[in-house]
Amino acid sequence: MFSRIIRFSHTSTSCIALTFSLLATGLSARAQVGEHRNTLSIGGSAGWNMTTVGFMPKVPQSMQGGLTFGLTARYTSEKYFSSICAIEGEVNISHTGWRENILDIHDRPISLASDTTQAIAYQRKLTYVQIPILARMGWGRETKGLQFFVHAGPQLGILIGEATESNFDLQTPLHNKRVSNVVAQDTMAVERKVDYGIMAGAGLEWSHPAVGHFMLEGRYYYGLGDLFGNSKRDYFGRSNLGIITVKLTYLFDIMR
Repeated sequence: MFSRIIRFSHTSTSCIALTFSLLATGLSARAQVGEHRNTLSIGGSAGWNMTTVGFMPKVPQSMQGGLTFGLTARYTSEKYFSSICAIEGEVNISHTGWRENILDIHDRPISLASDTTQAIAYQRKLTYVQIPILARMGWGRETKGLQFFVHAGPQLGILIGEATESNFDLQTPLHNKRVSNVVAQDTMAVERKVDYGIMAGAGLEWSHPAVGHFMLEGRYYYGLGDLFGNSKRDYFGRSNLGIITVKLTYLFDIMR
């Protein structure tokens, strides 16, 4: 009986040792899946915004164009399987706003009374400091060659400038000629100076150790805040920014 106990003890010890060995092997393999990175890159970007405002009640619009430019920093932390993981922060000066389509009941532009060859026009230009913080994943060449990437995250905006351009008297907004009678926005200053929302984008990056990283991308921003008050006593129930951006970014590594 004693010998059976000894044999059982030896068997149990072997099983426990095998179990710990398998666990250690699994943990080691799991740890090797992600390859650590410690790359910090900085640079700048410039691009073009195409903006509309989601008014409710609706305001007929076309896209308002405007420049965007600023500073970019990116920290690459890991390569997980084939995915290159990084976090990116930006500080941009961004020109946005809205441009109205002022049409008559036949969906035709309304001409100026003083010059029938020129249509009446209205646009509001808004300038923001925008700060997006983006989680980024890329696939392809990391240091030399082409890489596809996607990124997404929150964005904060602070209004620093506002200007109105029109070629007609805003105090007589031609109610009797316009197909849309929503004109309150033409004379209202933006009430909420802080904007916030979510941004997502995708693009291509070309890298070379000697020259750095060049990125061409498209992104879309959806504002979760509103330009004007949206309570029951306010005129607009919604007035959020929607921005399509095409931009070029250049980064160089300062730490690897």
